[in-house]
Amino acid sequence: ATKKAFGRLDVLFNNAGTSARGVPLEELSFEDWSRVVDVNLTGAFLTLRDGYAQLRGHEWGRLITIASTAGLRGYAYVAAYTAAKHGAVGLTRAIAAEVQGTGITANALCPGYLDTEMTDRTIDNIVATTGRSRDDAVAALAADNPQGRLIHPDEVTAVALALCTPERAHVNGAAIEIDGREW
Repeated sequence: ATKKAFGRLDVLFNNAGTSARGVPLEELSFEDWSRVVDVNLTGAFLTLRDGYAQLRGHEWGRLITIASTAGLRGYAYVAAYTAAKHGAVGLTRAIAAEVQGTGITANALCPGYLDTEMTDRTIDNIVATTGRSRDDAVAALAADNPQGRLIHPDEVTAVALALCTPERAHVNGAAIEIDGREW
């Protein structure tokens, strides 16, 4: 239906994500594990597989997946999310190796904590489970980003758009951190 409605695919922006309430590994239910991995990794796989099939044979195309800084390092109490985002980075790099030299590129964007509804739910969970104030919870998450602030979604969009420019045609298989550092 997408192809009929919108025509030829040139850029696939693969952005789906969910998390579970942060818990120690021994408290992580199989149901929460499965749900988080299904959305963050299996969903990415299905979307990328379909997008790649539509781009195959084109002289130019972009496969861009939203992962997370959690996909580059481990975060406590979010094992399923961290594992799934590591998988999304690995999947993107595997696809990048397959498309190398074709004019199609595959890259992962790895934002730190974003100023989004998903982060709001994380903040609410921190407040509920630790008794910290909302401001303290926000500060704790923002401290993981080098500039000490939450990342705005427009910053992620800017990097995605930059990957579509001729100047970034050489970028393939990258996992680009968007956490307040220069890339």
